Amino acid sequence: MEQAGRPDGRGLVVAIDGPSGTGKSTVSKRLAAELELAYLDTGAMYRAATWWCQHEGVDLSDTDRVAAAVEAMPLQMVTDPADPRVVCAGTDITAAIREAALTAVVSTVATNLAVRAELCRRQRAEIDAEASGAPGARSAGRGIVAEGRDITTVVAPDADVRILLTADEAARLARRARERHGSADAAAIAATRDEVVRRDAQDSTVSTFMTAADGVTTVDTSAFDVEGTFRAVLGVVRAVSGAR
Repeated sequence: MEQAGRPDGRGLVVAIDGPSGTGKSTVSKRLAAELELAYLDTGAMYRAATWWCQHEGVDLSDTDRVAAAVEAMPLQMVTDPADPRVVCAGTDITAAIREAALTAVVSTVATNLAVRAELCRRQRAEIDAEASGAPGARSAGRGIVAEGRDITTVVAPDADVRILLTADEAARLARRARERHGSADAAAIAATRDEVVRRDAQDSTVSTFMTAADGVTTVDTSAFDVEGTFRAVLGVVRAVSGAR
């Protein structure tokens, strides 16, 4: 990767936000691989926090106990875009945190403001380590692509490139249905609707990810396939940062 020069010598930070089904994860991983950057899925951290609380027998409705458990959570995010993994207390939970039962309750943890504060702190630390080339940084200081729901506004408002991916509800439902059920027929759409619409509604009570903040570039992916979305996002990154 040829990276635009930065006076402070720090690596490139790309922040990508958006609701479910806009292609955030797929495109962010590919972008990170293309530009030889680390990749951070911040949504997976909220899923990991939910898994940890359940593992520890914490009632998810007990906001104080949940916050305390998450503060003590031994979490490792493996930021390789070719093989991103989530490890908690030495256990690889990458697959476990995607199970439907956990997905159904993750918003209870993700809307806990103390949890959000703790995970935002950890996310900033991950981003800073990759951008500064701290010992052990996967990108060796080249930088990172971080994706989620409030990365462009809360976690990394000073990122070099800030992008909001959007798509109309029909496109988002169809994508998530194909991902979850292998089909976008009426039954698959119906089975997916609650996950997408309800989670976005719940999470929007504590995070703004449906409209772009000042300085954030919006990319509407409604009519794009994966390749089209990737090319559009890569074009924004190149135009803003000068990366090649």
